[in-house]
Amino acid sequence: MTPDVAQAMEQVNAVASAPDDRRKKISMVVMSGDMDKLFGAFIIGTGAAAMGMEVTMFFTFWGLRALKRADAKTGTTFFGKMMGLMYGGGIEKASPSKFSFGGMGRWMFGKMMGAHNVATLPQLRDLAIDLGINMYGCQMSMDVMEIPQESFVKGVKDPVGVGFFIAEAQESQVTLFI
Repeated sequence: MTPDVAQAMEQVNAVASAPDDRRKKISMVVMSGDMDKLFGAFIIGTGAAAMGMEVTMFFTFWGLRALKRADAKTGTTFFGKMMGLMYGGGIEKASPSKFSFGGMGRWMFGKMMGAHNVATLPQLRDLAIDLGINMYGCQMSMDVMEIPQESFVKGVKDPVGVGFFIAEAQESQVTLFI
């Protein structure tokens, strides 16, 4: 182990073993459902959780895709069903924000990341749940887009409003909008 890695591990262990009243917090809004932005959000979140930080992720609008099960059906009205059809699918359907090319970009990035043993988005989301990251759907966005909580993967907390996120952010040392 190099001295830099050893020093980093000591810092991680010091943060992880700190009393709860000294535990650092990070809060983030995840508004995008783009593959690259979801990767960024989950990598930052799981990295912070692994360092012993308390992590809150607030998913709104297109970011709600990250919480949905692959087989989830959404929408009860005509517009809600159309929205679900047009944007359909869960996290595995996320495409890159650039170079999507009708799904070809998602396939290409998947191959490239697999060649470098990079975790998939579903694996990162599962890791976030295993690390105890608090993941919440925005109630207003869920209502507007007709996405019921039952369509989310197991481990997602009950939906909340923006006031809840603001209260979390006020207590956080780091706040991000992705």
